[in-house]
Amino acid sequence: MQERPDLIVCEECDAVHRRPLLKQAEVARCLRCGAELQRNTGKRLQRLLPLTLASLIMFVIANSFPIVEIELQGLTSKTTLMGAVIVLSEDGMSLVAMLVAATTILFPLMQLLILLYILLPATHDVHRPGVRFLLRLIQIVRPWGMVEVFLLGVLVALVKLSNMATVIPEVALWAFAALTILLTVVVSFNPRYLWQSLVIVPGQPPSEPTP
Repeated sequence: MQERPDLIVCEECDAVHRRPLLKQAEVARCLRCGAELQRNTGKRLQRLLPLTLASLIMFVIANSFPIVEIELQGLTSKTTLMGAVIVLSEDGMSLVAMLVAATTILFPLMQLLILLYILLPATHDVHRPGVRFLLRLIQIVRPWGMVEVFLLGVLVALVKLSNMATVIPEVALWAFAALTILLTVVVSFNPRYLWQSLVIVPGQPPSEPTP
């Protein structure tokens, strides 16, 4: 079957359109269903690497220091996120512990490491080992990264505990807040445009990765 690089297929309704030439920040949408067909990302892709590095730094800080310090009747308690996961596991809530570890540690870290590997300028090549697989993998794990849900849960718990004990925010809590903002920006970038940026044949439109 002959390839038609001048055509683009809607991912939502399979309608076929001519591939548009977009100016800065322009977005092309499907005439049938209104889904996004193409976007001129401009310099947004160039900002993705520093944002990913900043997210990794915040991730390390958020998981290396205590989240909050709680003082109640002269007793002080504070722990890291991993410490909380361990406590949950020791209290017989292994399933909850695994869920917290996966959604707040494992999957967000996987996304950031994959992006870092793909975006590094020294290895910016679609033919690097594992790039195709990693681009598909990042699409799979994206919905499971729930740092923002964890942060919201922590804030709700702190509000309730503040009536019974003295709650002192620690470094990790602010790092989680910064990480949530950074991840929102990083993860919102469509991997399809990342794939297109990795095409190394100049002058030819990108070919989509086969499922």
